[in-house]
Amino acid sequence: MARDDGRSTLTRRRMIAGAGAAGATVLAGCTSTDNDGGTTTDELSGDIEISGSSTVFPLAEAVAEQFMKDHPQVDISVKSTGTGGGFENHFSRGRSQFNNASRQITDAEEDMCADNGIEPLELRVATDALTVVVNNEAEWIDCITVEELRQVWSADGPDTWQEINSDWPDETIERYGPADTSGTFDYFREEILGEEYNHSGDYQPTEQDNLIVQGVQGSEFAVGYFGFSYYYNNPDSVKALAVDGGDGCVDPSVETAKNGEYTPLSRPLFTYAAKGALAEEHVAEFARFYVEQSGKQELVADRVGYVPNTETAVDEQLAALETAIENAG
Repeated sequence: MARDDGRSTLTRRRMIAGAGAAGATVLAGCTSTDNDGGTTTDELSGDIEISGSSTVFPLAEAVAEQFMKDHPQVDISVKSTGTGGGFENHFSRGRSQFNNASRQITDAEEDMCADNGIEPLELRVATDALTVVVNNEAEWIDCITVEELRQVWSADGPDTWQEINSDWPDETIERYGPADTSGTFDYFREEILGEEYNHSGDYQPTEQDNLIVQGVQGSEFAVGYFGFSYYYNNPDSVKALAVDGGDGCVDPSVETAKNGEYTPLSRPLFTYAAKGALAEEHVAEFARFYVEQSGKQELVADRVGYVPNTETAVDEQLAALETAIENAG
Protein backbone atom coordinates (compact mmCIF):
# COMPACT_ATOMS: atom_id res chain seq x y z
CA MET A 1 0.00 0.00 0.00
CA ALA A 2 1.41 3.34 -1.06
CA ARG A 3 2.16 5.77 1.73
CA ASP A 4 0.89 9.33 1.61
CA ASP A 5 3.08 12.41 1.41
CA GLY A 6 2.93 13.08 5.13
CA ARG A 7 4.12 9.60 5.90
CA SER A 8 7.05 9.93 3.46
CA THR A 9 8.07 13.26 4.96
CA LEU A 10 7.93 11.87 8.45
CA THR A 11 9.91 8.82 7.38
CA ARG A 12 12.68 11.09 6.17
CA ARG A 13 12.54 12.90 9.50
CA ARG A 14 12.76 9.55 11.25
CA MET A 15 15.89 8.62 9.34
CA ILE A 16 17.52 11.94 10.27
CA ALA A 17 16.58 11.51 13.91
CA GLY A 18 17.61 7.89 13.86
CA ALA A 19 21.06 8.24 12.29
CA GLY A 20 23.03 5.33 13.57
CA ALA A 21 19.98 3.20 14.32
CA ALA A 22 20.14 -0.46 13.48
CA GLY A 23 19.92 -1.17 9.77
CA ALA A 24 17.21 -3.73 10.27
CA THR A 25 14.83 -1.11 11.65
CA VAL A 26 15.46 1.23 8.72
CA LEU A 27 14.52 -1.57 6.34
CA ALA A 28 11.29 -2.40 8.14
CA GLY A 29 8.29 -2.38 5.85
CA CYS A 30 10.30 -1.10 2.86
CA THR A 31 11.17 -2.63 -0.49
CA SER A 32 14.63 -3.94 -1.30
CA THR A 33 16.49 -5.67 -4.14
CA ASP A 34 17.11 -9.41 -3.92
CA ASN A 35 20.10 -11.37 -5.27
CA ASP A 36 18.40 -11.81 -8.64
CA GLY A 37 17.91 -8.10 -9.09
CA GLY A 38 14.16 -8.34 -8.41
CA THR A 39 12.17 -6.32 -5.91
CA THR A 40 10.96 -7.89 -2.67
CA THR A 41 8.96 -6.60 0.27
CA ASP A 42 10.20 -6.98 3.86
CA GLU A 43 6.79 -7.66 5.34
CA LEU A 44 6.31 -6.93 9.03
CA SER A 45 4.37 -9.46 11.07
CA GLY A 46 3.42 -10.10 14.68
CA ASP A 47 0.97 -9.12 17.42
CA ILE A 48 0.83 -5.86 19.40
CA GLU A 49 -1.20 -5.33 22.57
CA ILE A 50 -2.17 -1.78 23.62
CA SER A 51 -3.88 -1.11 26.95
CA GLY A 52 -4.74 2.02 28.92
CA SER A 53 -6.66 5.27 28.76
CA SER A 54 -10.17 5.46 27.34
CA THR A 55 -9.38 9.07 26.40
CA VAL A 56 -6.42 8.07 24.21
CA PHE A 57 -8.27 4.99 22.92
CA PRO A 58 -9.86 6.63 19.81
CA LEU A 59 -6.50 8.03 18.72
CA ALA A 60 -4.68 4.73 19.26
CA GLU A 61 -7.46 2.89 17.47
CA ALA A 62 -7.24 5.21 14.45
CA VAL A 63 -3.44 4.88 14.31
CA ALA A 64 -3.59 1.10 14.67
CA GLU A 65 -6.22 0.85 11.96
CA GLN A 66 -4.03 2.70 9.48
CA PHE A 67 -0.91 0.75 10.45
CA MET A 68 -2.66 -2.58 9.90
CA LYS A 69 -3.77 -1.41 6.44
CA ASP A 70 -0.13 -0.74 5.60
CA HIS A 71 1.06 -3.97 7.29
CA PRO A 72 -1.70 -6.61 7.05
CA GLN A 73 0.43 -9.26 8.77
CA VAL A 74 0.53 -7.19 11.98
CA ASP A 75 -2.41 -7.69 14.36
CA ILE A 76 -2.97 -4.88 16.87
CA SER A 77 -5.40 -5.11 19.78
CA VAL A 78 -6.34 -1.83 21.49
CA LYS A 79 -8.09 -2.11 24.87
CA SER A 80 -9.75 0.66 26.88
CA THR A 81 -8.78 -0.26 30.45
CA GLY A 82 -8.18 3.15 32.03
CA THR A 83 -4.71 4.57 32.51
CA GLY A 84 -4.16 3.09 35.97
CA GLY A 85 -5.87 -0.19 35.18
CA GLY A 86 -3.70 -0.58 32.11
CA PHE A 87 -0.46 0.03 33.99
CA GLU A 88 -1.41 -2.27 36.87
CA ASN A 89 -3.06 -5.17 35.07
CA HIS A 90 -1.42 -5.21 31.65
CA PHE A 91 1.67 -3.09 30.95
CA SER A 92 3.60 -3.65 34.18
CA ARG A 93 2.94 -7.40 33.89
CA GLY A 94 4.30 -7.60 30.36
CA ARG A 95 0.85 -8.26 28.89
CA SER A 96 0.90 -5.18 26.62
CA GLN A 97 3.72 -3.43 24.77
CA PHE A 98 2.06 0.00 24.99
CA ASN A 99 -0.08 1.69 27.64
CA ASN A 100 -2.00 4.82 26.68
CA ALA A 101 -2.26 7.41 29.45
CA SER A 102 -4.20 10.63 30.03
CA ARG A 103 -1.70 11.62 32.73
CA GLN A 104 1.96 10.88 33.41
CA ILE A 105 2.96 7.57 34.95
CA THR A 106 3.19 7.66 38.77
CA ASP A 107 6.18 6.60 40.88
CA ALA A 108 4.19 3.63 42.17
CA GLU A 109 3.41 2.51 38.63
CA GLU A 110 7.08 2.85 37.63
CA ASP A 111 7.97 0.68 40.63
CA MET A 112 5.45 -1.96 39.51
CA CYS A 113 7.05 -1.96 36.06
CA ALA A 114 10.56 -2.20 37.50
CA ASP A 115 9.57 -5.17 39.66
CA ASN A 116 8.78 -7.07 36.46
CA GLY A 117 11.74 -5.80 34.41
CA ILE A 118 9.63 -3.39 32.35
CA GLU A 119 11.14 0.01 31.51
CA PRO A 120 8.58 2.51 30.12
CA LEU A 121 9.37 5.13 27.48
CA GLU A 122 7.06 8.17 27.64
CA LEU A 123 5.82 9.47 24.29
CA ARG A 124 3.46 12.46 24.07
CA VAL A 125 0.83 11.88 21.38
CA ALA A 126 -1.67 14.79 21.63
CA THR A 127 -3.30 17.46 23.82
CA ASP A 128 -6.86 17.10 25.16
CA ALA A 129 -9.51 19.53 26.40
CA LEU A 130 -11.19 17.59 29.24
CA THR A 131 -14.89 18.38 28.83
CA VAL A 132 -17.68 18.89 31.37
CA VAL A 133 -21.13 18.08 29.98
CA VAL A 134 -24.78 18.46 31.00
CA ASN A 135 -28.13 17.51 29.51
CA ASN A 136 -29.19 19.31 26.33
CA GLU A 137 -32.35 20.49 28.16
CA ALA A 138 -30.35 22.20 30.91
CA GLU A 139 -30.92 25.75 29.64
CA TRP A 140 -30.18 27.15 33.09
CA ILE A 141 -26.42 26.61 32.73
CA ASP A 142 -23.86 27.33 29.99
CA CYS A 143 -20.69 28.05 31.97
CA ILE A 144 -19.24 26.92 35.28
CA THR A 145 -16.36 28.27 37.35
CA VAL A 146 -13.57 26.11 38.72
CA GLU A 147 -14.85 26.78 42.25
CA GLU A 148 -18.36 25.65 41.28
CA LEU A 149 -16.92 22.52 39.69
CA ARG A 150 -15.03 21.86 42.91
CA GLN A 151 -18.27 22.02 44.89
CA VAL A 152 -20.12 19.77 42.43
CA TRP A 153 -17.47 17.03 42.63
CA SER A 154 -16.21 17.31 46.23
CA ALA A 155 -16.86 14.49 48.67
CA ASP A 156 -19.62 15.52 51.08
CA GLY A 157 -20.44 18.43 48.75
CA PRO A 158 -23.87 19.97 48.13
CA ASP A 159 -26.78 17.73 47.21
CA THR A 160 -28.56 20.24 44.97
CA TRP A 161 -27.50 22.70 42.28
CA GLN A 162 -29.12 25.60 44.16
CA GLU A 163 -26.81 25.06 47.14
CA ILE A 164 -23.94 26.06 44.82
CA ASN A 165 -25.63 28.91 42.90
CA SER A 166 -28.96 30.44 43.93
CA ASP A 167 -29.91 30.92 40.27
CA TRP A 168 -29.69 27.20 39.63
CA PRO A 169 -32.61 24.76 40.24
CA ASP A 170 -33.32 23.22 43.61
CA GLU A 171 -32.77 19.77 42.16
CA THR A 172 -30.49 16.89 43.14
CA ILE A 173 -27.15 16.73 41.29
CA GLU A 174 -26.76 13.47 39.36
CA ARG A 175 -23.09 12.74 38.66
CA TYR A 176 -21.48 10.51 36.00
CA GLY A 177 -17.74 10.23 35.47
CA PRO A 178 -14.69 8.04 34.90
CA ALA A 179 -13.70 5.33 37.38
CA ASP A 180 -10.80 5.93 39.76
CA THR A 181 -8.57 3.74 37.55
CA SER A 182 -8.83 6.41 34.86
CA GLY A 183 -6.20 9.03 34.12
CA THR A 184 -9.05 11.44 33.38
CA PHE A 185 -10.27 10.93 36.97
CA ASP A 186 -6.76 11.58 38.30
CA TYR A 187 -6.23 14.70 36.20
CA PHE A 188 -9.65 16.16 37.08
CA ARG A 189 -9.09 15.45 40.77
CA GLU A 190 -5.68 17.12 40.77
CA GLU A 191 -6.67 20.20 38.74
CA ILE A 192 -10.14 20.84 40.15
CA LEU A 193 -10.11 19.38 43.65
CA GLY A 194 -6.44 19.71 44.55
CA GLU A 195 -4.96 18.17 47.68
CA GLU A 196 -7.55 19.69 50.03
CA TYR A 197 -10.61 17.89 48.71
CA ASN A 198 -11.54 14.30 47.90
CA HIS A 199 -13.51 13.32 44.82
CA SER A 200 -17.17 12.60 45.44
CA GLY A 201 -18.07 8.94 45.75
CA ASP A 202 -21.71 9.81 45.05
CA TYR A 203 -21.53 9.24 41.29
CA GLN A 204 -21.79 6.56 38.64
CA PRO A 205 -18.22 5.57 37.64
CA THR A 206 -17.38 3.89 34.33
CA GLU A 207 -14.52 3.49 31.87
CA GLN A 208 -16.90 3.95 28.94
CA ASP A 209 -17.56 7.51 27.76
CA ASN A 210 -20.77 6.45 26.04
CA LEU A 211 -22.19 5.32 29.41
CA ILE A 212 -21.41 8.73 30.90
CA VAL A 213 -23.28 10.32 28.01
CA GLN A 214 -26.24 7.97 28.44
CA GLY A 215 -26.46 8.90 32.13
CA VAL A 216 -26.33 12.63 31.42
CA GLN A 217 -28.92 12.27 28.66
CA GLY A 218 -31.27 10.71 31.19
CA SER A 219 -31.72 13.78 33.40
CA GLU A 220 -31.83 17.56 33.00
CA PHE A 221 -29.95 17.80 36.29
CA ALA A 222 -27.09 15.40 35.50
CA VAL A 223 -23.43 16.30 34.94
CA GLY A 224 -20.42 14.35 33.71
CA TYR A 225 -16.90 14.74 32.36
CA PHE A 226 -14.58 12.94 29.92
CA GLY A 227 -12.03 13.60 27.17
CA PHE A 228 -12.96 16.06 24.41
CA SER A 229 -12.85 13.49 21.60
CA TYR A 230 -16.16 11.84 22.45
CA TYR A 231 -17.99 15.18 22.54
CA TYR A 232 -16.20 16.33 19.36
CA ASN A 233 -17.53 13.31 17.51
CA ASN A 234 -21.00 13.43 19.12
CA PRO A 235 -21.70 17.16 19.57
CA ASP A 236 -25.50 16.83 19.59
CA SER A 237 -25.67 14.16 22.29
CA VAL A 238 -25.02 16.42 25.30
CA LYS A 239 -24.10 20.07 26.02
CA ALA A 240 -20.50 20.99 26.79
CA LEU A 241 -20.06 23.68 29.45
CA ALA A 242 -17.65 26.55 29.09
CA VAL A 243 -15.23 26.70 32.01
CA ASP A 244 -14.21 29.90 33.79
CA GLY A 245 -10.70 29.42 35.10
CA GLY A 246 -10.50 33.05 36.24
CA ASP A 247 -10.43 34.92 32.92
CA GLY A 248 -14.00 34.39 31.77
CA CYS A 249 -15.90 31.53 30.22
CA VAL A 250 -14.01 29.49 27.59
CA ASP A 251 -15.56 26.71 25.52
CA PRO A 252 -13.62 23.44 25.16
CA SER A 253 -12.27 23.09 21.61
CA VAL A 254 -9.20 22.04 19.68
CA GLU A 255 -8.32 25.72 19.22
CA THR A 256 -8.71 26.79 22.88
CA ALA A 257 -6.71 23.79 24.04
CA LYS A 258 -4.01 24.60 21.49
CA ASN A 259 -3.72 28.30 22.40
CA GLY A 260 -3.83 27.66 26.14
CA GLU A 261 -7.08 29.56 26.83
CA TYR A 262 -8.94 26.47 28.08
CA THR A 263 -7.46 26.21 31.54
CA PRO A 264 -7.07 24.31 33.74
CA LEU A 265 -8.57 21.39 31.82
CA SER A 266 -6.35 21.18 28.73
CA ARG A 267 -3.80 18.42 29.27
CA PRO A 268 -1.16 16.29 27.50
CA LEU A 269 -1.91 12.74 26.40
CA PHE A 270 0.70 9.98 26.27
CA THR A 271 1.49 6.46 25.28
CA TYR A 272 4.17 4.49 27.12
CA ALA A 273 6.19 1.92 25.18
CA ALA A 274 7.98 -0.98 26.87
CA LYS A 275 11.60 -0.36 25.90
CA GLY A 276 12.43 -4.07 25.77
CA ALA A 277 9.60 -4.73 23.30
CA LEU A 278 11.12 -2.22 20.87
CA ALA A 279 13.71 -4.87 19.96
CA GLU A 280 10.93 -6.48 17.92
CA GLU A 281 10.86 -4.88 14.49
CA HIS A 282 7.08 -4.66 14.12
CA VAL A 283 6.74 -3.04 17.55
CA ALA A 284 9.48 -0.49 16.82
CA GLU A 285 7.96 0.39 13.47
CA PHE A 286 4.52 0.84 15.00
CA ALA A 287 5.98 3.11 17.69
CA ARG A 288 7.55 5.28 14.97
CA PHE A 289 4.26 5.37 13.08
CA TYR A 290 2.31 6.34 16.23
CA VAL A 291 4.64 9.27 16.91
CA GLU A 292 4.64 10.35 13.26
CA GLN A 293 0.84 10.34 13.17
CA SER A 294 0.69 12.44 16.37
CA GLY A 295 1.63 15.46 14.27
CA LYS A 296 -1.02 15.01 11.61
CA GLN A 297 -3.85 17.54 11.71
CA GLU A 298 -6.23 15.44 9.63
CA LEU A 299 -5.97 12.45 11.94
CA VAL A 300 -5.49 13.91 15.43
CA ALA A 301 -7.69 17.02 15.14
CA ASP A 302 -10.06 16.57 12.21
CA ARG A 303 -10.85 12.89 12.80
CA VAL A 304 -10.33 12.26 16.53
CA GLY A 305 -10.69 15.73 18.09
CA TYR A 306 -7.41 16.42 19.89
CA VAL A 307 -4.60 18.91 19.34
CA PRO A 308 -1.77 17.36 17.29
CA ASN A 309 1.88 17.59 18.33
CA THR A 310 3.96 20.33 16.73
CA GLU A 311 6.64 19.32 14.24
CA THR A 312 9.29 20.13 16.83
CA ALA A 313 7.55 17.91 19.39
CA VAL A 314 7.32 15.06 16.88
CA ASP A 315 11.04 15.37 16.11
CA GLU A 316 11.88 15.30 19.82
CA GLN A 317 9.71 12.24 20.44
CA LEU A 318 11.22 10.43 17.44
CA ALA A 319 14.76 11.19 18.58
CA ALA A 320 14.05 9.72 22.03
CA LEU A 321 12.33 6.73 20.45
CA GLU A 322 15.22 6.00 18.08
CA THR A 323 17.66 6.03 21.00
CA ALA A 324 15.45 3.55 22.86
CA ILE A 325 15.14 1.31 19.78
CA GLU A 326 18.89 1.31 19.24
CA ASN A 327 19.52 0.38 22.89
CA ALA A 328 16.82 -2.31 22.79
CA GLY A 329 18.48 -4.00 19.83
